[in-house]
Amino acid sequence: MTSALTSTPTPDVASAAPATTAPTGCGCPDGQALAAQVSRRTLLAGASALGALGTVVGTAGPSAATQLAFAGAGYTGDTVVVLSLRGGFDGLSAVAPVGDPAYAAARPDIAVPASRAIRLDATFGLHPALAPLKPIWDAGGLAAVHAVGQVNPTRSHFEAMAAMENAAPGSTLRTGWLDRMIGLTGPVTSFSSAAVGAASSPPSMIGPNPEVAVRTVDSFSLGGADDPQERDRWTTALSALYAGAPATLAAPARATLGALATMNPLRAAGYTPANGAAYPQGAVGDALRDLARLIKARVGLRAATVDVGNWDMHSDLGRSDGGWMFRQLTELGQALAAFHRDLGAQMQDVTLVTLSEFGRRVAQNGSGGLDHGHGNVSLVLGGGVRGGKVYGRWPGLAPAALDNGDLAGTTDYRTVLAEALERRAGISASTVFPQLDSARLGLFTAKA
Repeated sequence: MTSALTSTPTPDVASAAPATTAPTGCGCPDGQALAAQVSRRTLLAGASALGALGTVVGTAGPSAATQLAFAGAGYTGDTVVVLSLRGGFDGLSAVAPVGDPAYAAARPDIAVPASRAIRLDATFGLHPALAPLKPIWDAGGLAAVHAVGQVNPTRSHFEAMAAMENAAPGSTLRTGWLDRMIGLTGPVTSFSSAAVGAASSPPSMIGPNPEVAVRTVDSFSLGGADDPQERDRWTTALSALYAGAPATLAAPARATLGALATMNPLRAAGYTPANGAAYPQGAVGDALRDLARLIKARVGLRAATVDVGNWDMHSDLGRSDGGWMFRQLTELGQALAAFHRDLGAQMQDVTLVTLSEFGRRVAQNGSGGLDHGHGNVSLVLGGGVRGGKVYGRWPGLAPAALDNGDLAGTTDYRTVLAEALERRAGISASTVFPQLDSARLGLFTAKA
């Protein structure tokens, strides 16, 4: 059976260069190769934005990167956060269809048992490692959209990532959807775009809006000028050097100096999470902690992406009480719950959506893992979310309902993002997502 999403011609987009494949022959990059590929793409993007100034340096965990876009004056919409789960997240583990009889049969060793799932409704249950999210669900601040997919599914990591972040199938647009979003809220300022985490600028930010790379707030500095007196000398010299330069050279300089001026007081002040929030140790906890810090500092943060890897579980996925998936979901659940608690009332002005380039096969393989698939789940967290519900049309897991062995994609992932932009950011989605139809899920309340 073919996908429920209508296919369109492949867009004319540039794909990332191929990485070394794992010796298993699955066509996947191994963890180190994938991280290296992302880092190379990041450095190229950072070099184009900051080449006139050198590199903004910092340290972060190897498997997370955070990108930020700062709005100019006048933007009153939510901070839209995209949490990208790189490597092919298995939505059938995270929000398990324990009420579908075909689920346990397809995964005799790795399915989440109905007895252990945290029931959400008659069909779905949260993986037990995501237990910290259940209170948010019960309070109406968390929802899920199941059977999310792309119109032209592919099992290639890099092709799927490129298509998802371009988000314009059937068009010739080469910009990223977040860059298009950023450009719709008025004149670009020195803080129109920035990157924090592992300095990994994603394809969704490709476009004319400038970027400033930040690995962490605490390590944000101008390379070779971390001492305050030396930093002041560099700032004075660079300001003078680029005072009369053409805009193509002066704009990155001004953006970087502006970012330094904003970040330096935050570094000096330090940070303690509010409301007893405790972030887990690890890349995703560190990244979301920095995001909360910037949101609460009211620096004008409009959009952010956080990339978290290590979801490509072809073997040894584990059971619902331990193993690879359990560890990954434990950190993810704890980090999201801490982010929500830390922001407190300010979560009313934040919308977070999780995405992954594709899901996994319905049936487990002979190595106790899952190969690349199609349909997936998106978690949606925020003050404007109509939560406590699983959205989307569930196609079922019976053999006749599958898309070549995969969960069929019945909701275009762009539909979720488009509604977030329209209802929570006050942005017309037709420019950001050309040719997307007008169907929406009723997932968000309109921002006052």
